[in-house]
Amino acid sequence: MNDIETEQPASDDDHTRIIGAPAAPDGSVTVAPTPGHDTHGGTNDDVTVLPVGSRLAEFEITALIGQGGFGTVYEAHDHVLERTVAIKEYLPVSLSMRLPDGTVRPQSPRHRETFELGMGSFINEARLLAQFDHPSLLKVYRFWQERGTAYMVMPCYRGPTLRQALAATPGGPRDDFLLTLVDDLTQALAVMHRANCYHRDIAPDNILLLEGSGRPVLLDFGAARRVISDKTQAITTILKPGYAPVEQYAEMPGMTQGAWTDIYALAAVLHVAITGRTPPPSVARLLADSYAPLAANAQFQARFSARLLAAVDAGLAVRPEARPQSIAAFRELLELGDGVTVMHQTPPTTIHRAEPDSAPAAAPQAVPRGKGMPHTVIAAILVLFAFAAAVSWWLLPAPNNPPGVATPDERASTSIPPAAKPPPRTPAESLAALAEGAASGFEVNATPRQQSVSIGKGKLDFEIRSSRAGYVYVYLLSSGGELLLLFPNVLDKYNRIEAGQTLALPRAAWPLEAGGPPGTNRFAVLVSEHERDFTDSGMRGVDVFAEFPPSVLAALEAVRGSGPSPLLGKPVCAPGASCQDVYGVGTFEIIER
Repeated sequence: MNDIETEQPASDDDHTRIIGAPAAPDGSVTVAPTPGHDTHGGTNDDVTVLPVGSRLAEFEITALIGQGGFGTVYEAHDHVLERTVAIKEYLPVSLSMRLPDGTVRPQSPRHRETFELGMGSFINEARLLAQFDHPSLLKVYRFWQERGTAYMVMPCYRGPTLRQALAATPGGPRDDFLLTLVDDLTQALAVMHRANCYHRDIAPDNILLLEGSGRPVLLDFGAARRVISDKTQAITTILKPGYAPVEQYAEMPGMTQGAWTDIYALAAVLHVAITGRTPPPSVARLLADSYAPLAANAQFQARFSARLLAAVDAGLAVRPEARPQSIAAFRELLELGDGVTVMHQTPPTTIHRAEPDSAPAAAPQAVPRGKGMPHTVIAAILVLFAFAAAVSWWLLPAPNNPPGVATPDERASTSIPPAAKPPPRTPAESLAALAEGAASGFEVNATPRQQSVSIGKGKLDFEIRSSRAGYVYVYLLSSGGELLLLFPNVLDKYNRIEAGQTLALPRAAWPLEAGGPPGTNRFAVLVSEHERDFTDSGMRGVDVFAEFPPSVLAALEAVRGSGPSPLLGKPVCAPGASCQDVYGVGTFEIIER
């Protein structure tokens, strides 16, 4: 890809990337050497990774994910929450060294200022990321300084980079894939830009496609790298010529950086996906612009929509003022609308990796994006199926009807008008219908900590108590209209409750903060004697929480008649065993103001 960058940051490892996890009581570091492993690599002048078995507060390092010129990423086990996380350590190779006790320090006094500036930027980046809440942005749960360096703890992903995904698609991506990709990424960038923050390092190897859902996540911001590079004037270590606009090469009059800077890089990513190559370097285009517009290329016109090609061309204008000046303007060119669909009540929903083992049968199952049947197609098929069944019934030969029972022809000739079609059920009615089949005496009490909370300040905390033992399933119809299965989820799969036990939710791994919009959040808590299977409920995985898409739910509701709510799923019983579906349901509401 003609990258000048020679040292990829640790978070750009090819497979598992991005770090994460919850809070820890202290930041102590214990270095536990593994057999035959010298913790300082044989000489104090080398920067080495922490060996397997090392302890960082409550985290135990289990593997090295990746190491780059400015940091190291470890896989670790969280002994408090009993899950796998990832930890990013500030460790600039050219500036620092690790002592035998695990302490990191600058290589010499002349490196101290640059080392400390880089660490300050590393910490500021962690603080910045912790403020954002979008499924396609990283989210930092905790960071701290200890033993001369700093650490970020974030949830952990698996998935290929966009660069890898494109390389594995010989025929190239489809138009709908790229539009979905840019839709998610522009929404994420809009969240950043509203805080006057710009990524400035967008490239295919800095975009991760989450395993399972395929949702893109913007990776490393490279803040520490930029500070160190600015200080050492090593600009070639951070700029990628195919993706960096001219304003990033040097401070030039009239060429400040802004939203248009990220738009150029994102357009370059789309250019690579469409053509298989980066656009000409922006600085070279200032002298002689050899860029060939995609919208004028007949080959690309046959494969991609005109709006996509035109938007890429506009985003790749050399002069900053000639590009779309905001994400909203870029989305308008792409005809994506101006709405940002952020799940307000979720934590960093795009920064988590489900543990591969011990998942209950009812755990959310992700449906790969771009594969399978679109929801509108599913809805259409269900409606057509219902219609075909009705037509087949009317076409059957009329039986010998007993006296007083009208034949189809007689029914058609009567003057009695057909019954009015009942209005479609709303998601709120689907949620309320969960209680219709609850067992008598199976009491589930679900109560919020606060009936009303302030947006941006309050939390959506609640407690559950059940008269019988079983498995807990928590549904949320949010004030924003999303219908989700909150629990169990990717981060928290153990949903067993004992009779009389009080279960406080959400747990620390997935806090629910009141993020608006104003309105009522409706919760339903189902405690089931058996674990449940939601395969036929239309549920699909959306990062941490699973979602019941409105179009699929509406189609299922249209054909269920008087049967149970589609949200109920089915009990999972042992083969050959009797399987009575016994459960209780409790409901409550939390108002956001």
